[in-house]
Amino acid sequence: MSTIDRRRLLQGTAAIAVTATLAGQATARPAAAAPPAGRIPGDLGEPLPLDGRPFPEYDYSRASKLPREMTGYWTKSFDIAGTTRPAKVYISSETPIRSYYTVIAVPDGVETGEFLRRAAWAGIADRREEGLFVLEPGPGGWGTATQEAAYVEAAMAFFQNNRYFSIFGLHYLVGYGSGAAPLEAWAVAHPLRVISQVYVDSSGLGAAYLNSYAGREFGGETEGSYTPVEFPDGFDLIRYDETVLPTWYIRPDRTSIDASLSYWKRANDTGRRARPDRTLGTVYPQRHGSRRWMTSYAGPISQVAVQHRPASTHRIVDFLTRYTRYENFFAYGNQLFERADYAKLGVQVRTMMVEGFLREYLVHVPRSARRLWRDRAPVVFVWPGNTQTAKVFFDAAQWWKVAEREGCILVVIGEQYSASSVSVSHRDSHTFYRQLRDRITDEFGADPTRFYSTGQSAGSAVTQNFAIAYPEYFAAVASTSFTTAPDAAGTVGIDGVQVPASGRPIPDYQIYGYGDLGFLAGDLWDDTQNSLDSWARYHLGTNGLTLADVDTVAGRRNGWQDRFQTWTWHDDTAIPVLKLSKNLYRSHNTMPEETSLLWDFLKHYRSEVDRDGNVVRYYSRSAFRHPRDTERL
Repeated sequence: MSTIDRRRLLQGTAAIAVTATLAGQATARPAAAAPPAGRIPGDLGEPLPLDGRPFPEYDYSRASKLPREMTGYWTKSFDIAGTTRPAKVYISSETPIRSYYTVIAVPDGVETGEFLRRAAWAGIADRREEGLFVLEPGPGGWGTATQEAAYVEAAMAFFQNNRYFSIFGLHYLVGYGSGAAPLEAWAVAHPLRVISQVYVDSSGLGAAYLNSYAGREFGGETEGSYTPVEFPDGFDLIRYDETVLPTWYIRPDRTSIDASLSYWKRANDTGRRARPDRTLGTVYPQRHGSRRWMTSYAGPISQVAVQHRPASTHRIVDFLTRYTRYENFFAYGNQLFERADYAKLGVQVRTMMVEGFLREYLVHVPRSARRLWRDRAPVVFVWPGNTQTAKVFFDAAQWWKVAEREGCILVVIGEQYSASSVSVSHRDSHTFYRQLRDRITDEFGADPTRFYSTGQSAGSAVTQNFAIAYPEYFAAVASTSFTTAPDAAGTVGIDGVQVPASGRPIPDYQIYGYGDLGFLAGDLWDDTQNSLDSWARYHLGTNGLTLADVDTVAGRRNGWQDRFQTWTWHDDTAIPVLKLSKNLYRSHNTMPEETSLLWDFLKHYRSEVDRDGNVVRYYSRSAFRHPRDTERL
């Protein structure tokens, strides 16, 4: 690449307007974060090697953030057929555990640190409190997509699973020049792991490569100890080229881009008609009425765009971060949806000392809360799954969408370091909840008679154990993918302490997947006795019911592709008190479609607790919009 070409690329496609405002900036802090310690603003300096470096120590002074010693600019080398190939990592000073990262393939002929600085990527990462993972050309420049496959696979394997830093689990991709095609080739081969992608000055991929993946199908195989999903006869499997993935080409090679453009238009189910856009160029939106699985919740939000003029890095980031995605392995649970804008929504990122440790939590009080409930808004306490920070789960579960619509206050509980210094899990949940309950009651317009608990996986275990040991804490509970029940001694474990089961009823709803944890396999009517059966037996017993009191043994079907099979038990006044749904087309990870189902159960209950801990519960068919329909359970 000539000097003129390099200057054009740096100043054109990645303009250095570092002071521009980022639309969709996902942070609650209005001020820019300070650069990592030891770095002069605007200068990344020389990268430090990760090769042979000890894993970072625990940093308990930073709630849910990567250890401070890992912030900065790093290099990692890979042996590719006897040739050493490096990749770079940039971690901003406030990057959380499991943050979003943008994977960048830099063009030929540039120095990576200078490119990241002049193209504004480092400054954007600082302000967004996110990370960058950077692929570089070999000594002779970038090869073809096929020639670079081994390097890209090796680098991405390290990026996705290492003990120096941790990632959200799905990625934004940006490829420049000759580096674009190798990165795009990885996206074609791993479409479930990509949120959205942008390619600048790209020649695209050849039809032969694209066709080699297009017709591949995603089956029902699951990871680890999860149960494989068996599909019914005649079920249409999802093809690779049916994986919706927002894509933007900036100044592509007009003579060679057609095959790639056609592939992503087909994958995104775009209509024939394009529309002009001042920023994106020619836009091919996902068609209305699209039946793609990955947008069954959000609707036709994806698009493919082609811009033949330069576009700034800020515009690239705006395009990418309009979207987020969840579930990076099982296609039928993979969903593309809108990413939360913390600043626009007013999400508060807070910390609190809990048992001597700094803990993070998020509070979202939607504007609709006061409009709908004045100073008596319901509150949903949300417990993420194991390794999921509050920020990961805030986006992944889309509870904020429910809050905006229904006016409920969200409190998403951050976890604490667990298996490593870059991972988190639940700890001191009982103390944390009691402190949060008091703070939310004191500071916000909350209705303490309508406190609800929900969670996913390990977070569901917290919720379900509270329901058994302390049912007075919540008006109702509803959670996903983990059930609990008292042990032989009649106790449940909370924070390592065995607590007696109360034996008192609480409205409860559980959703699990066909391909979920092994102890949730099957249903309540098969010959296998597992955690699902013991959960139901306990809660049916507290309500004076039996399995035979169910509304229908076959279960009622609803949702996308009739994916939910639901059983409900009512008390003697026809009020639902226990509910179970099996998602026939997902593995372990929750889906945003389930969040609305959870809320639709929770919202009908409230409870009053006297000084002696006695609980009186009420049910409202209108979810307390009409006071006259309130019934006592």
